[in-house]
Amino acid sequence: MEKQFKEKENAPLGNIEEWEEDLKVRYPKPKSEQAKGREDYRNYHDSERVDTVREFYRLNHQYQTYDFVSRKRDEFLKFDKKEMPFWDAINYLNTLVDDSDPDISLDQLQHLLQTSEAIRADGHPDWFVLTGFIHDMGKVLCLFGEPQWAVVGDTFPVGCRHSEKIVYPEFFQNNPDSENEQFNSKYGVYEPNTGLDNVMMSWGHDEYLYQMVKDYLPEPALYMIRYHSFYAQHREGAYDHLLSEHDREMFKWVDKFNPYDLYSKVPVPPDAKALRPYYEDLVAKYLPATMKF
Repeated sequence: MEKQFKEKENAPLGNIEEWEEDLKVRYPKPKSEQAKGREDYRNYHDSERVDTVREFYRLNHQYQTYDFVSRKRDEFLKFDKKEMPFWDAINYLNTLVDDSDPDISLDQLQHLLQTSEAIRADGHPDWFVLTGFIHDMGKVLCLFGEPQWAVVGDTFPVGCRHSEKIVYPEFFQNNPDSENEQFNSKYGVYEPNTGLDNVMMSWGHDEYLYQMVKDYLPEPALYMIRYHSFYAQHREGAYDHLLSEHDREMFKWVDKFNPYDLYSKVPVPPDAKALRPYYEDLVAKYLPATMKF
């Protein structure tokens, strides 16, 4: 039976974008590039938001179990909730704007555009540009009343021991899998270097969108979408023991994508109206006009 979560458990954050702002505090610079210094972002660990972020991760780490993820995959990967045109989904994302963002006040469409336009400006292939434009589209899970911690947050494998390199690892002590001998060893239910295709990740917008578009985009794009929130691996290398050699090659694309995802904020909002025709053509080239959710 599906657990009924209380209102405060469903929405511990003031807005789901607080999670990404906290990421920039933890990772103020890309791996190999200069970006804004830590002092240039409001440090949420010194603000009133630290309590809400901690509570978000407490809930995420407690409830993201192997069983929970299995049930969510069964529930949502049928894609029988709703059908809507691609641009209607983008318009829905605009209702998720974070008015309290201290760095810049942009709606979700402009956030997506600044990511994709930075990618385009650097001369990357058009499928890479499209990936930047749609990478957060899985947040439409909010439309179906999903708890914030089942939509956003750092992702991690379930079914094996939780790494100490995951943010707030102490909260996993309340996760039932931590006491389950089937799941709490280094490899858990997996084989060494089994490859991430054989590993079940915590549930959220990354996996949901990946499953939605996996038949339409090149493999590097799919890795970017599926693992862009897997910070314990692409920033900390915590799960090398599960990766295959093919995963290691593909993660080079995740590393390329990450700076655009976190660090492409600009003070001048993109001109969404002027850019719309380009993105209409780009979306039509790769994706169906109507998406199943």
